[in-house]
Amino acid sequence: VQLVESGGGLVQAGGSLRLSCAASGLTFRLYYASWYRQAPGQERELVAGISDAGGNTNYGDSVKGRFTISRDNAQNTVYLQMNSLKPEDTAVYYCNVRYVGYNYWGQGTQVTVSS
Repeated sequence: VQLVESGGGLVQAGGSLRLSCAASGLTFRLYYASWYRQAPGQERELVAGISDAGGNTNYGDSVKGRFTISRDNAQNTVYLQMNSLKPEDTAVYYCNVRYVGYNYWGQGTQVTVSS
């Protein structure tokens, strides 16, 4: 199983980024998918999650109204559209998928928001 994140980078406050997570080696459409983030010295926190078919989503309070999670099961990919970025959004963003007793993480992608 492999999860490969991309799309991170440096952006000014107020800008946008779109993260992608491409999955392989599993039946992606069965898995609940999430994005987490971890800033230096802080615990990893949930950013957003999406159900296997994409019909249900949930968001962390700090990103509601600014971030949107989506998925394309035909492409085995989950996305995170991040708008109105703030310096406090700076973190390593991780893709996670889980199904029954299976739980997999990507390697992370750095997002840095400058003020």
